[in-house]
Amino acid sequence: MLVRLPPKLLSCRLLEQVEPSLGRALGCSERHVSVGIVTCDQDDSLYAALDHATKFADVDVVYAKSFYAGSAHASGPFSGEIMGVLAGPNPDEVKEGLWALREALTSRIHFVAVEGTTAPAFFPHVIEETGRYLAPLAGVAVGSPLAYLIAPPTEAMIGLDAALKSASVKLLKFFGPPTETNFAGGYLGGGSVADVRAAADAFSEAVESVVRSPMAGLVRPERERR
Repeated sequence: MLVRLPPKLLSCRLLEQVEPSLGRALGCSERHVSVGIVTCDQDDSLYAALDHATKFADVDVVYAKSFYAGSAHASGPFSGEIMGVLAGPNPDEVKEGLWALREALTSRIHFVAVEGTTAPAFFPHVIEETGRYLAPLAGVAVGSPLAYLIAPPTEAMIGLDAALKSASVKLLKFFGPPTETNFAGGYLGGGSVADVRAAADAFSEAVESVVRSPMAGLVRPERERR
């Protein structure tokens, strides 16, 4: 059984009219007047929540980057392991996007762990309809289903293999270790919602198998060594 590890939104500030040179440095275009800046203690949860925000407001994700070594080594109490920036044509759109992001983090987007263990945390997340942020990163059409699968390195490799074999999906993007937070994983898609959900379930089962038996691959061969 998997237990939910809720993400924590650590800071959320709105610049109703961002200074133009700072806006350009963050990735804003001429249409972007206002920006919302957020930090969170789970990077992949926030990436997914930023994508979610683009489905509910006229906002774009102009900046999103993980911090090195993860939230346990954050630079300050409000840093966490990622900063994301939503930009829009006016404050109301950005406020709407930030609220959608917050609601998603509260109710549906989170890491999990195997019950009875404290580690590892992993992210077998299913997005039934991608928004305007993750769809181009995954190379799929907006609205396509996506399995967003992240775990520590060994767990991720075993999990991705199982996920790809379990359903009619393909590896759209691979995150090889080490990432900024020393995890790994990928985006899987190309199938139906049922396919990506089956892939995420297979990923979770494979990660749990590693947690339960991390040395299972060390078996003495039956043949004689020469």
